[in-house]
Amino acid sequence: MTTSDDAGELTVLGQTVRHPIDHVECFPAPENVTTVRFSTDEVLSLCPITGQPDISRLVIEYSPDQRCVESKSLKLYLWGFRDRKAFCEAMAAEIAGEIMRAAAPHDVRATVTQHARGGIVIEAVAELDRAKAGG
Repeated sequence: MTTSDDAGELTVLGQTVRHPIDHVECFPAPENVTTVRFSTDEVLSLCPITGQPDISRLVIEYSPDQRCVESKSLKLYLWGFRDRKAFCEAMAAEIAGEIMRAAAPHDVRATVTQHARGGIVIEAVAELDRAKAGG
């Protein structure tokens, strides 16, 4: 449960925000939560070469330690990809990195599946493990 002391770290929850943000926010992880999974079919980005829009499915799965990712801030963070040119593989790596930076989970896995364009579906997986990284 979030207390008033915990809410000081959350700047977008409960606020009207009409723009993307460049980070995710976190709250204290409840006891006994071993896995958190977010999924969406609505991540938009632009092809870095052609500028054409790409639509991707995203699944983020992580094992929280002390903090959990707040979902509204995640939605606003993902919104930032809408006007950015990014390869599917780079998106997976960046998203996994942001979750690791913000929440410092035991591990995180971000899977980006770019919907077919030209008959090809691309799936990129980025995995980070704090223990393997020495953290």
